[in-house]
Amino acid sequence: MSATLQDLLQQREALDKAIAQARQNEISAAVSQVRELIAQYQLTVQDVFPGRAGRAGATKSTRKPVPAKYRDHASGQTWTGQGKAPKWIEGKDRAQFSIAMAQNA
Repeated sequence: MSATLQDLLQQREALDKAIAQARQNEISAAVSQVRELIAQYQLTVQDVFPGRAGRAGATKSTRKPVPAKYRDHASGQTWTGQGKAPKWIEGKDRAQFSIAMAQNA
């Protein structure tokens, strides 16, 4: 006797539910075990995750600031050439705002 498509889909749905429940049970047991070990050995975040302690939420950027490449002569504002172009340079020839060109002249 062969199963119909509908029967197989129902079996898959039941199996997916059983898998999800088994996973949740195992995760709960693992978290309990980890908490017990942390309490038993008085571990800190630094002990468990070296190099990550003190980072609450967003991480610090380790990139260095990029020097400006363009300067608006009227306002003195600068732009690095990265990201969205400011209004004062949009649609214009960037060469006339280049800081390198002004220093070489």
